[in-house]
Amino acid sequence: MKITALLVLKCNPDGSSDPVILANATDVSHFGYFQRSSVKEFIVFVGRTVAKRTPPSQRQSVQHEEYKVHSYNRNGLCALGFMDDHYPVRSAFSLLNQVLDEYQKNFGDSWKSVQTDQSQPWPYLDEALTRFQDPAQADKLLKIQRELDETKIILHKTIDSVLERGEKLDSLVEKSSDLSTASQMFYKQAKKTNQCCTIL
Repeated sequence: MKITALLVLKCNPDGSSDPVILANATDVSHFGYFQRSSVKEFIVFVGRTVAKRTPPSQRQSVQHEEYKVHSYNRNGLCALGFMDDHYPVRSAFSLLNQVLDEYQKNFGDSWKSVQTDQSQPWPYLDEALTRFQDPAQADKLLKIQRELDETKIILHKTIDSVLERGEKLDSLVEKSSDLSTASQMFYKQAKKTNQCCTIL
């Protein structure tokens, strides 16, 4: 999964003029050295084109070869992300939402009066480009799901490792000093009637 670029643009509601670039962060290190300047120009061109065609208060994803351009226009302030096909869509839009929140927190409504492309770097956008290469960092639900999946793998490994030692749960139950005779009988009865202990 790879994010190649993040952009923030000012879009005119009537679409009469091209969007103005407010911030731009790119990572083209995975392209050949002589391709990099062309790729950056292409990102600006495609970004401007997609932003211009994203209506206010709308989100859209545009496929271009093995890349997707995700765009979110929040009433004229538009964030775009150039990601590969494997980057989850929900994480992409969660990231774009965070970028717009951060931009408005830092610059307020000053973007509304900007008339020309801005070339000065915005450190947050460069940091976001690096930090959110892992979609779980952008999407809290995805992060929680990943942690649950890891826990499930650990639990399965623990059960598997017990079984690999050749011990059977039935014999452990019989030998256990922690279980009373009644609890041992309950385990055996529950196993027979296919209730709570069947997974054991």
